[in-house]
Amino acid sequence: MTTPLTPAQLSRQALSDFITLSALWGSSFLFMHIAAVELGAIPTAGLRVGFAALFLVPILLWRKQWPALRRHYKPILFVGLLNSAIPFALLSWAVLSITTGLASILNATVPLFGALVAWLWLKDRPSPSRTLGLAIGFMGVALLAWRNGNGMAAFKPGGSGWAVLACLGATLCYGIAASFAKRFLTGVPPLATATGSQIGATLGLALPTLWMWPATLPSLRAWGAIAGLAVLCTGIAYILYFRLIENAGPARALAVTFLVPVFALAYGVMVLGESITLWMLGCGVVIVLGTALSTGLLKFPTRRAFKP
Repeated sequence: MTTPLTPAQLSRQALSDFITLSALWGSSFLFMHIAAVELGAIPTAGLRVGFAALFLVPILLWRKQWPALRRHYKPILFVGLLNSAIPFALLSWAVLSITTGLASILNATVPLFGALVAWLWLKDRPSPSRTLGLAIGFMGVALLAWRNGNGMAAFKPGGSGWAVLACLGATLCYGIAASFAKRFLTGVPPLATATGSQIGATLGLALPTLWMWPATLPSLRAWGAIAGLAVLCTGIAYILYFRLIENAGPARALAVTFLVPVFALAYGVMVLGESITLWMLGCGVVIVLGTALSTGLLKFPTRRAFKP
């Protein structure tokens, strides 16, 4: 029988999981770029979810959660298309045109789109503070896309503004998937949802991956990037993420999104020689501020807080 962790041990574990998860998800943009250069966007996404499913299925069976997946397989498989297949393909395509740092900053808008979709679909009306956060966050995105669309270093030779829209399309998919899961998958064990969603994404991308398979055999470097994406950035990352939700709560787990660009920018500079501009950093701060407000992680003090 496992001895329950003390509050201090849970706190240390949560902090360790938080930093590790941020580092893993930050590296996903680097791995996507390395793999997509040789494999293309669709095969990169297809192999990522396929190997992630193979990694997670034995864990699911060991935890005896296969019955939960079987009971709810239809919505779980569908959410895999929204939460993995489509956004992974869009992001893999985007990092061929823009730097991994810019892509990671745009990806930080996931909670922003999540709050917007919840407002429009689930009628989860935000407070004035959250509404202001939505406005600030989207202003940061607009400024980032506008300035970088005018030839700044965040665009690679031959890149276009469509890559920015692809990143935003991916984050919109994440936002829709979150509301879909909240409405149709509440109470389903997270591991069953994670594993089933990767199976659904694999089924959705199987034929496109075969159709778009490159004529040249990928190098070991590309296969290593795929392995990193599947095992580290998807399989292990999911386990850490759900454990973080359990130990620290969903609000703190959501804050991982804010630290991911720090690691992604560092990896891009060290491995790919990408450049970071003050404009990118400034817009990133604006986006993070808006996201923190829109999700309720940051709140303006009320008048009552100043009363004696």
